[in-house]
Amino acid sequence: MGLPNVGKSTLFNAVTQTRKAMAANYRFCTIEPNTGVVTVPDERLDVLAKMSNSQKIVPAVFEFVDIAGLVKGASQGEGLGNQFLGHIREVDALIQVVRCFENSNIEHVMDTVDPVRDIEIINTELVLADLESVEKRKAKQQKAAKSGDKKIAAEVELLERIEAHLNTGKTVVTMDLPPEDKATARLFFLLTDKPTLFACNVAEEDLADADQNKYVRQVRDYVRQHHDTSAVVVSAEIESELVTLSAEERAEYLAGLGVTDTGASNLIREAYHLLGLRTYLTTGEKETRAWTIHAGDKAPQAAGVIHSDFEKSFISAECVSYDDLVAAGSFAKAREVGKLRTEGKEYVVQDGDVIEFKTFL
Repeated sequence: MGLPNVGKSTLFNAVTQTRKAMAANYRFCTIEPNTGVVTVPDERLDVLAKMSNSQKIVPAVFEFVDIAGLVKGASQGEGLGNQFLGHIREVDALIQVVRCFENSNIEHVMDTVDPVRDIEIINTELVLADLESVEKRKAKQQKAAKSGDKKIAAEVELLERIEAHLNTGKTVVTMDLPPEDKATARLFFLLTDKPTLFACNVAEEDLADADQNKYVRQVRDYVRQHHDTSAVVVSAEIESELVTLSAEERAEYLAGLGVTDTGASNLIREAYHLLGLRTYLTTGEKETRAWTIHAGDKAPQAAGVIHSDFEKSFISAECVSYDDLVAAGSFAKAREVGKLRTEGKEYVVQDGDVIEFKTFL
């Protein structure tokens, strides 16, 4: 998401390796959201596949959505207004693409490049939309609370705290709420309660020295102070050139620019972790695969990702960390040096664990 003409659709096409989203130099060239499956870059899979002589590799994937540009006044119906905001409600996390390049040939909706102003415009519209939602829900629940229902009364009190926070111009995700209140707040489906990552879109010539880009520095300072999240540097312009190139041509092109990556791979990994997702690995002659779980999932839940019956019939998990397995060179050697462990139902699976589950027949 982001203002019109900041590079959202170009970046979407790049990370999804498609041409699904129209990228053009005019406002609202995207109207209906575009959806694409994104592969999570993971070099560990290639290493394990070689170790196991796997026939195929199956990476982790998740879904990206390219949403139309938002403009000032969207919460009041300007631009695509409520249609845009409705699309945001349906996703789990946000990547706000911010223009950090000068180019007189590409129209800027605000006429000048100012990434912090752009972020504040979008946040203001999201905050205003949330305020309207909170006020409506509070009015409805206040009537219901007259019956003496303590649960509803607690919800009204939480809504009042959220309303006060929003009235300061701050997003809900920055509120310091106890776990039980966070769980309740999620039921309100507020736009500013979604974890957010910022993508600084720079010009091709700025990618190698992005730390020297004044706009990137401004975004990083602002995000650090106001959002407690990260800002990733990408070049949608370069990514759009790389979509049709082979791996060898891609590496050669990037080497000519003095970089090894355009930032898109890092963006995908950061978004994956922003969602609280983690990866465990399985490997064998048939395939090497990355499985997606949530941070904190225990071994039976992880087994259930492969098949629900695995969770029900879970006995144990034979685990070794990726680093330990690679250092050992094989499962047999890892077992010999004591790195292959047998874990039970309470084991919290770690990112990069290589696992074989034992279940009842």
